[in-house]
Amino acid sequence: MTAIQTKHFQGIPLSVLDLAPIIEGSNAEQSFKNSTDLAQHTEKWGFHRYWLAEHHNMPGIASSATSVIIGHIAGATKQIRVGSGGIMLPNHATLVIAEQFGTLESLYPGRIDLGIGRAPGSDQATAFALRRTLHSRVEDFPLQLDELQAYFEVNPSARVRSFPGEGLNIPIWLLGSSDFSARLAAEKGLPFAFASHFASEYTLPALKIYRDHFKPSHVLNEPYAMVGVNIIASDTEEKAQWLATSQQQQFLSLRRGEPTQLKPPIDDIDAVWSPFERAAIEKTLDSRATIVGTPDMVKQKLTSFLEETNANEIIVNSQIFYHEDRLRSYEIVANMME
Repeated sequence: MTAIQTKHFQGIPLSVLDLAPIIEGSNAEQSFKNSTDLAQHTEKWGFHRYWLAEHHNMPGIASSATSVIIGHIAGATKQIRVGSGGIMLPNHATLVIAEQFGTLESLYPGRIDLGIGRAPGSDQATAFALRRTLHSRVEDFPLQLDELQAYFEVNPSARVRSFPGEGLNIPIWLLGSSDFSARLAAEKGLPFAFASHFASEYTLPALKIYRDHFKPSHVLNEPYAMVGVNIIASDTEEKAQWLATSQQQQFLSLRRGEPTQLKPPIDDIDAVWSPFERAAIEKTLDSRATIVGTPDMVKQKLTSFLEETNANEIIVNSQIFYHEDRLRSYEIVANMME
């Protein structure tokens, strides 16, 4: 059997961020079938890793039990790395996360990534339902990270140990959309993933902080930064712009505090949002990190964003209603890799 090799775009690997969308009129069962199919295709096409994100109380996102779906995707693929983009650590006991990812790494050795963030991935009421308290502080997150790392170390004298987990080499990434995690990742010498796909204006400042303050560790000798990009590619610009209205509607529903399932594309997006809402969403989905268009347009804009950020890796999110169009979008990106 021929090994599947990771391919590269402009010398760097490309990866997949899957929000496991539940489309309007469908359900989580179909979402997971689509994610499995997408993972198998993107592995074949040479993408480097496949990450799923923790969100709660959102009818359009199925990956709330993130560790469970990671195991399912890893079991349905052969070589692609699978992980969290990310686990929202304040929602969980660190021991539970260590045990879950220790289990995943034991099942799929050398293929599991543990990306963690400090946002709730939900609203305050849902955060309370998850944590049973809202007394957590920003200052607690570095302590949780220390605890998590300690569970993966071999320490026979520790009163509480993670089995499985102890002694396993599971890459920990810090995720962020501001400077907090950039500073912490630099201090700890960890790889850093920035959410450019919805916070593009903070990308360059956060990357500069990370690189300027990076301290070498047993994990990394030098900084390693990954940035997120929304890509909606199609064979014509008109169709790509039409497909992009699903993501625009998703952000509109979030802005209005009324999250929905992922809606089908519409012909006139201006009919459903106000000028103020349009300006706010276009600022969030900045054209540098939200790339919509034909293969040539995507390649040009992705090259420009890579040159601007000097990222070590790019992770691609494609919120597209129709599964066949989502596959085609990733196939177009794959065709740019060598």
